[in-house]
Amino acid sequence: MNITIYTQNQCPPCAFIKRYLAEKSIPYTEKNIRNPRYRREMMDYDAFSTPLIIMGDEVIRTVDIARIEARLQEVQHD
Repeated sequence: MNITIYTQNQCPPCAFIKRYLAEKSIPYTEKNIRNPRYRREMMDYDAFSTPLIIMGDEVIRTVDIARIEARLQEVQHD
């Protein structure tokens, strides 16, 4: 499953989720919305705050560890 995280500088929740995934050795792609292209992409998801986490076809608009863990478990069992 591909994981993409839309982030921005000075965003404590962004730093938290990146650290969380790194500690679990879960690869992800980071897209910092300082880049106008990534900002437009994020807005296509009707999201206006970071982090925005895309896990496969699921959009997670907050740091919801229980939901992220559940999604990771689903993928491991497929």
